[in-house]
Amino acid sequence: MSPPWRRRLPALSAALDRCAREWRLRLLPPFPGLSYNYTAPVQLPDGGEAVLKVCPPDEPELATQIAALRAYGGCGAVRLLAADPAAGALLLERAVPGTALPDGPGAEAVVAQLITRLHRPVAATHPFPTVADWGRRAFAGHRARYGGPGPLPRGLFEQAETTLVEPPAAPCLLHGDLHHDNVRAATRAPWLAIDPKGVVGDPAFDTYAFLHNPIGVVIPPDVQRRRADALAGALGMDRARVRRWAVAGIMLSAVWTLEDVAPAESDWRHAVGCAEALTQ
Repeated sequence: MSPPWRRRLPALSAALDRCAREWRLRLLPPFPGLSYNYTAPVQLPDGGEAVLKVCPPDEPELATQIAALRAYGGCGAVRLLAADPAAGALLLERAVPGTALPDGPGAEAVVAQLITRLHRPVAATHPFPTVADWGRRAFAGHRARYGGPGPLPRGLFEQAETTLVEPPAAPCLLHGDLHHDNVRAATRAPWLAIDPKGVVGDPAFDTYAFLHNPIGVVIPPDVQRRRADALAGALGMDRARVRRWAVAGIMLSAVWTLEDVAPAESDWRHAVGCAEALTQ
């Protein structure tokens, strides 16, 4: 099946024309391997480089991504240069050279540093969903579909469901999807985050995406536990707490995968394997 942006080419073409005209951009060919959103390098009026990202206009995470990037103000993440919600468009700082964070020794320290920079307190009223919102909605839908945990191990499923709705002692703004591909090498800082979801919850939740990745790579259980403990140590967090919240987030990812019309069995089984290793 073609990616969503291909199925909405007329609307996408109009959005690109609008952004090019309003922001005086020179559009360049899109980045390879596009899936959900359309992203492409662009040249600014002063000759500088940026990235244009166009989402479906009804994308529910567009508003929270804009709000998160504004809250970060370039601290730990790429800068938001401009936004046009009606067109579903974001004009973003381009991370150069932009290579993704490789997995291996030292990756945990990079992610921990970004987590520390990105997390910040939120006001009593804020525009972001909460981790509990994500959990309740996803697990309720899964139970309605399968009548229970379905193909997922009951123990992990129920543990994650319980953890996700726990009220955090000190809720803060989280990235929400801080995996290797969303950490990019840059010149303004060694590493910058891209594509924040913008969600509020327990700081330890933001470890799950890193520990769920790389997708498609078999992670031996002892290596997975080492990664989790190294990340906990770099963050100064209790190891058991990090493992528990990582399991919750990883199982949430498995539930999201099973929402698809034709879920890839390898993807949710990978998630289960990553979670199981952290409970041993």
